[in-house]
Amino acid sequence: MRRRQFLGTVGSVALATGVGPGSAPALAASAPAPYGPGLDGPPTVTPDDLRFRPRTLRRGSPHRAGLLRAEVERIVPAAEEYMRPGPDRPNPSHPGFVLLAARNGVVVEHAARGHALRYASWDAATGTAVELPRDQWVDMATDTIFDMASISKLFTSVVLVSLAEKGRLDLDSPVARYLPPFDASDPAKSPIVVRQLVNHTSGMKADMDLKPYPDHEARMAAVYAEPLKDKPGERYTYSDLNLITAGALMQEITGKGLDTLVAELITEPLGMSDTGYNPPDSKLERVAATEYMPWTGREIVRGTVHDEKAYYLGGVAGHAGIFSTAADMAVFGQMVLNGGTYGGHRVLGEEWVRAMITNENPDLGPEAARGLGWQLDQRFYMDALTSPVTTGHTGYTGPCLVADPIDGTLLVFMANRVHPTRNWGTVSDYRRAPARHLARAVPVRPAVAREAWYSGQRDADTATLRVPLEKAVDKKASLRFRLWYDTQSTDVCTVEATTSAKPDDDASWQPVPLKLSAGRWSWESKGDFAGFSARRWLNAQGELPDGVTSVRWRYVTDKEQQGRGVYLDDIRVLSGARPVFMSVRPRDNARVRADGWKLSDN
Repeated sequence: MRRRQFLGTVGSVALATGVGPGSAPALAASAPAPYGPGLDGPPTVTPDDLRFRPRTLRRGSPHRAGLLRAEVERIVPAAEEYMRPGPDRPNPSHPGFVLLAARNGVVVEHAARGHALRYASWDAATGTAVELPRDQWVDMATDTIFDMASISKLFTSVVLVSLAEKGRLDLDSPVARYLPPFDASDPAKSPIVVRQLVNHTSGMKADMDLKPYPDHEARMAAVYAEPLKDKPGERYTYSDLNLITAGALMQEITGKGLDTLVAELITEPLGMSDTGYNPPDSKLERVAATEYMPWTGREIVRGTVHDEKAYYLGGVAGHAGIFSTAADMAVFGQMVLNGGTYGGHRVLGEEWVRAMITNENPDLGPEAARGLGWQLDQRFYMDALTSPVTTGHTGYTGPCLVADPIDGTLLVFMANRVHPTRNWGTVSDYRRAPARHLARAVPVRPAVAREAWYSGQRDADTATLRVPLEKAVDKKASLRFRLWYDTQSTDVCTVEATTSAKPDDDASWQPVPLKLSAGRWSWESKGDFAGFSARRWLNAQGELPDGVTSVRWRYVTDKEQQGRGVYLDDIRVLSGARPVFMSVRPRDNARVRADGWKLSDN
């Protein structure tokens, strides 16, 4: 087996406006068409806009990666905070982690902190973690092997898409065509097609207990017989049963177990030598421990799969069972960012990667945003790295993988957060914290001036930028400015104007209706904006009331998730055609009153 190394050349991220040669695989019928010339609404990015260039991971400086050193240096300390109790966090989020951050193939952080093994058990009666003697604790190392839990679903999905690309299966054919036992006891399952297993619209339940069944055959029969929760195609329900079925389907088609398929189609070609199911005894000392699980006949679990269903299926299942390292997972993520190839070995064709990260469920709500197995635009763990094409997954045991093809950023965060118990919580703050700093490390250069006004990324905050005019503008007043924003949809920035001589009188401020444009896109706003606008500078303009004395931008954020924030440049207030305020003039910019905003050259 080839050994993976962080060596090779570095490419760059590219976006394009059209689709390259070759025929793309069919997408779900409800998938939206990409934005085209003359369409309303903020600009966006779709998988068809992406152009892939090969990158091989290598160590390098933030400068080499095109990142801001100060923000890169905050990534690991931000993650370390969650190894300790904190505000609204009575217990540590996890005992330790391994983190890898990269951009354009340049690995700028690969760090290990805390402990892979620290606890002997969990006392449920007192809610107390029982520690091992300190000399038995095992430190995290950069090559620590983790139970990837539901990130295993990504491997199952890549194998499924690979078999579809090779013509071994049709994503729109019924599952029962390939797996006859699937609907044998429940005809309601007959309409379910293969793609619905990986976009989670099959109607199957989320979970079930496999412990009561005597053997593997009986457990799989129970999965097939489990009644549907919903009519196929009607709702999104994230379901382990979907991926268990997908794994069995591929075994039926190929005559090979899922572990063999993952090895042959993914890990061996990519040199991911520390990735697979049921790690051998020779690697046990490198494996991070998970939970104290006496109800499964085990104590502190280390080296066998944490997920109960996967455990009772022998450790190899479509929904869970993969073990891996941060370095191997980085190769896996970079393969997707590269368009299906890594180190000269192609796993998937580019058009199939695009299909894999195209939202299959656009009408089922933001939580359902998912391609063929891969999650999309999930801010609850991606935080400011998210976009319509940012992809990845989380694992119940603690890890996450985030790949942003727009900026070429990659974050692998590995933690054993269920050690010693799942009862300490599942909140993803500890995943968002390093993601936020990696996102902020990608510079946003001002559109016109040397510095732009920047809102920052503070939670539960109101940041206000006010432009006081030297005197009221009696008539034909207008506002022009350049705008860059990337925010959570509930973190809203509002442009307001007042005619009052008392700017502290909040009741006097009224929204300024805006006309916005960027290239071929144009749209209007009642004065507020939020969400995604393709990470590009926009033009904004609005008419101001007669007698205007001040203009302000008020950015209000909630207490949890963030985008990259808001940038303002080249702010101008005009009286007719005559400028009365121009932020590019130092004298005028010095009059700006900033509460929470700051001037930034990046």
